[in-house]
Amino acid sequence: MKQKHLGKADTAFMAACTGLIVANIYYCQPLIVLISKEWGLKESAAGRVTYLTQIGYALGLLLLVPLGDILERKKQILVTTLVAIGSLLLAATAQNFFVLQAASLLIGISSVVPQLILPLAAHLAPDHKRGSIIGAIMGGLLVGILASRSVSGMVGALSGWREMYYIAAGICAVLMVLMYFRFPDSQPTLKSNYGELMRTVAHYARTHPRLREASIMNALSFAVLSAFWVTMVLFLSDAPFKYTSAQIGMFGIAGAAGALAAPLVGKLSDGRDPGKNIIIGLVLELLSFGTFYFTGSGIILLLVGIVLLDVGHQSIMVTNQTIIYSLKPEARNRFNTVYMTTTFIGGAGGSAMGLWLWNHGQWPVVCAGCTVIVLVNVALFYMFRPATDKKAFI
Repeated sequence: MKQKHLGKADTAFMAACTGLIVANIYYCQPLIVLISKEWGLKESAAGRVTYLTQIGYALGLLLLVPLGDILERKKQILVTTLVAIGSLLLAATAQNFFVLQAASLLIGISSVVPQLILPLAAHLAPDHKRGSIIGAIMGGLLVGILASRSVSGMVGALSGWREMYYIAAGICAVLMVLMYFRFPDSQPTLKSNYGELMRTVAHYARTHPRLREASIMNALSFAVLSAFWVTMVLFLSDAPFKYTSAQIGMFGIAGAAGALAAPLVGKLSDGRDPGKNIIIGLVLELLSFGTFYFTGSGIILLLVGIVLLDVGHQSIMVTNQTIIYSLKPEARNRFNTVYMTTTFIGGAGGSAMGLWLWNHGQWPVVCAGCTVIVLVNVALFYMFRPATDKKAFI
């Protein structure tokens, strides 16, 4: 990747890197039952690794991603990937649950590499192709998130949960070598220090209400998505299903179908008011938890609900991201830091909430609790919207 502009092969390689590295934070979800059995833990207690990984990712987004504006990007990407390899190996060799929890936090922190690759791609892309290139790389990210659950469930069932972490470390090691040779150097354009950089991030969060609103709504949406995926493992591993980790992981395919269909939701509006896409997404989330509640001993409604939930969340996330990117183009990285950090704080809180709800009433209470969160998000949408300049929705 010596040329200034990206070719198709370069874009495909970046997409593969983002997908394979972001997968690190989702491998653990279908492995909860296997981890609990090794150390004699309650399954809901073993589920802590899911929200610790998400907390770590939120910390990485907040503390590491803004550095891309003042550090040489390629070096930052390589060093962060090296830390990810060490964290994955620590998880694979953990001799007790405390070490696994610490490793999970580190895995989350060091798996923010995709959020470092995206600005590099935007910098290298020609103006007339920037949108399509970023879209292609985001597609790789999405596939990585969704395919990771199926892969880890299958590996866990065949070889055990530790092997998945060994495999992930090997994948990151290969990628690090390839990125060393293929990624170009990219010198920063902003002359600043870390303290000043973080102060501008905090300043933008304080002074841009639309950024705060989009971040809060997306965080709540991601919270219910995370609560579902964590507790679904417990639901399907219990009677009457008694599914293995491999069988549970295959439900990620339904999530992929839902997420890849999300762009179709945009065609339901006239293209002039993204707010319509947000409310459509919220309605789909409400419908999804209705189908989950009545799932019973079959899986058809569960599969339908997964598609609805992922379409709903993608509609909310992409629309809100489009809005914040239009606010201050020269500060997109730092706006994205606020947006994505808040989102993953919501995701970590949602995972923890889902496990708490499961302990207090299992599946019906999880569905009811998540429905309440979605209704709160609906209320916030109508609370924020009247005060929002219509230009933000054009």
